[in-house]
Amino acid sequence: MLKGKNGQPLKPKPINNARADKLDGFMWRYPFAERRCLIPLSAFAEGEGEKGAKTRTWFTLPGEDPFAVAGLWRDTPECGPAYTMVMTEACQYVAGVHDRMPVILKRQDWADWLDGPPDAAGLLCRPYPELMVVERTPKSWNKR
Repeated sequence: MLKGKNGQPLKPKPINNARADKLDGFMWRYPFAERRCLIPLSAFAEGEGEKGAKTRTWFTLPGEDPFAVAGLWRDTPECGPAYTMVMTEACQYVAGVHDRMPVILKRQDWADWLDGPPDAAGLLCRPYPELMVVERTPKSWNKR
């Protein structure tokens, strides 16, 4: 456990996402090789607009509810099981809102992501090629 200058326990810095282009680096190499998982979603959101005034934009897949995105997991002493989403470049539907998006896995690719060799799993880390539904809302991205 990390200790502060006064000996107090420090919480680990949260990391929300793993970039697909960094999966061979020190931080993600072993989780990518040994602990891949599926994260079920019915939608994901990104903040859109000017800083301080961003609104929530939702993305869904027509006819796919739920769908799965690529993830990595580990056990933590502080929180128990934890996971992170693997992110890749944005597809045409997300690109106007954000430059990255979760790696969405087609159902027929789930076994390859979970149990395939890292080289084959790495090939699945690409922008989603099919239709997505974009729902722009007036809801604030930050609930303050």
